[in-house]
Amino acid sequence: MPTRSLLIALLALATALTGGWTYYREASVGESMSQAALAFLSGLDDAQRAKAVMAYADPQRVDWHFIPKDWRKGLQIKEMTEPQRQAAHALLQAALSQVGYDKATRIMSLEKLLQALEGEQRRWPRDWQMYYFTIFGDPAGNERWGLSVEGHHLSLNFVVEQGKVIATTPQVLASNPAVVKSPNNVGIEVGTRILAQEELLAFELLRALNAEQKSKAIIDSVAPREVRAAGEPQPPQDPPAGIPARQLTSEQQALLRRLIDTYAQVMPPAVAQQRWEEIEASGFGNVHFAWAGAEEPGIGHYYRIQGETFVIEFVNTQPDAAGNPANHIHCLWRDMRGDFALRLR
Repeated sequence: MPTRSLLIALLALATALTGGWTYYREASVGESMSQAALAFLSGLDDAQRAKAVMAYADPQRVDWHFIPKDWRKGLQIKEMTEPQRQAAHALLQAALSQVGYDKATRIMSLEKLLQALEGEQRRWPRDWQMYYFTIFGDPAGNERWGLSVEGHHLSLNFVVEQGKVIATTPQVLASNPAVVKSPNNVGIEVGTRILAQEELLAFELLRALNAEQKSKAIIDSVAPREVRAAGEPQPPQDPPAGIPARQLTSEQQALLRRLIDTYAQVMPPAVAQQRWEEIEASGFGNVHFAWAGAEEPGIGHYYRIQGETFVIEFVNTQPDAAGNPANHIHCLWRDMRGDFALRLR
């Protein structure tokens, strides 16, 4: 039989472990990000650190875009040594789920394919190492600090405060081509489809609607060329359009949930869960699904999903680098209450 003193010690240990586990569940993502950010910064020299670190209040914190650009804020992967690149990727892994990290790195790898398809006369370098890491503020302190990881077709933005992630938007993932159709020598298989569920589930939901529901969901016969407010610090505050979830059947609602979850699960499970809790608290029945453009692949199409706390937008209207029509996706998740932890309401 254990002695009384041993029982007390075991009880104390169990209490400590339980308390530690509760704290881990609530704060692990932000703490892991802070630790990974500090590890990344510790491996940089002074010149690299001058590029990689900016003040939290720097206006460039809210300067974002996913289009190709000749220059961005931050330190490029190509300017890092191999150990530094590993530390940068460890930071990206800490900020995302495994699913999200896989999507982000595969999007980076598509630059190799674009370089091959566009050839020597291309306008943009199409460099798979031209992705920039920027830290705003001090991850070692108690004040807010931010992280930006950005390049062509990728913009990921975070704010951490006292070990907790308090903002994860704008969240942008894009893909050119949406479906790889061109044989190539860069190791990307024909049929590769990085953002498959973002498109396939939306078509499945659209097909599941009856005529009356479609008349509400379809807001235009022509898809817009681009998502709204691309590159702007805050999302549009227009009221939701389309059909509300409360007017969908249970099966249709399940499809809508799966589609939303495809975007939510880019983030770590605790962050994705928080997103869902906020959606449910504000009323899932009030989430609207809107469609514009063609009702079949290969022709320009667009959808928007909007609730009290978030808006998702998806557009596929542009051709891919090989000229295949409507094979070029831009999609994002934004916070209707304010991106970058800057509250609008």
